[in-house]
Amino acid sequence: MSDTDRIENLEITLAHQEQQIQDMSEMITAQWKEIDRLKRHIQQTEEKLQEFMDSEDEDKPQSATEFAARNKPPHY
Repeated sequence: MSDTDRIENLEITLAHQEQQIQDMSEMITAQWKEIDRLKRHIQQTEEKLQEFMDSEDEDKPQSATEFAARNKPPHY
């Protein structure tokens, strides 16, 4: 194998590795965005649950059905 062939093989290998690094970087960025979205969703769910827990009367606990009926989405 000549020096030219070795250099060409190294350049090809380097190009493939650079592409793999770029692909992995894009994948990690997408995963972090998804993680952030899920964290926001969990936070919103926790806030709604806390609101539900705070709105309960001490004498008469409110059922989930009653809570849902009071907090209907706008399209109902």
